[in-house]
Amino acid sequence: MYLQYNSSFFFVLVFAFSISFEVTAQKEAEKFTARQAIYLELGGSSGRYAVNYGRIFHQKEKLKLNVSAGFALWHYTSNFSPEKTTWLPVIPIEFTAIWGRSNHHLELGTGIVSYLQTVDRIDLETYEVSEEIVFSAFVPFRVGYRYQKPGGGFFYRVGYTPILNLPVGGRGNWDFEPRFAGISIGKSF
Repeated sequence: MYLQYNSSFFFVLVFAFSISFEVTAQKEAEKFTARQAIYLELGGSSGRYAVNYGRIFHQKEKLKLNVSAGFALWHYTSNFSPEKTTWLPVIPIEFTAIWGRSNHHLELGTGIVSYLQTVDRIDLETYEVSEEIVFSAFVPFRVGYRYQKPGGGFFYRVGYTPILNLPVGGRGNWDFEPRFAGISIGKSF
């Protein structure tokens, strides 16, 4: 009986330790095989909207580094000629660090968005109005959540994206705009 009790105790002890090690063992981060993504961003670091291509170019354990570039067309209407609309290109480029183990990630990043815009100019001598196309840019920042499976498929992200307007395009000073956010929906492959 003592031998039976001793072997039962030994079995329970080994079983308890095996469960304990299974539960407390650190799960290693999955390697992303789907390193590319195409997505539509509304708001966010692109300002209004953009179609983007992103690529994870480095990954080590839970950290992944991503770069993305996109394209959009923004329309401008002249204040003096409301019937005239001009469509001009926008190019958002973003660098993000993605932190997480499996599907759920923290995303931090920054970038630059360069775009053309129209500016109405008034000649003070003749009072003639002319429309000029000027280069502008801003720097977006990102703090957000990203859902992406390591093997690919549907992904989305949401983020808080304040922007810093650069003093170009007729603006004489720096301008910080804290009220921006955005959502992206796409596919990773």
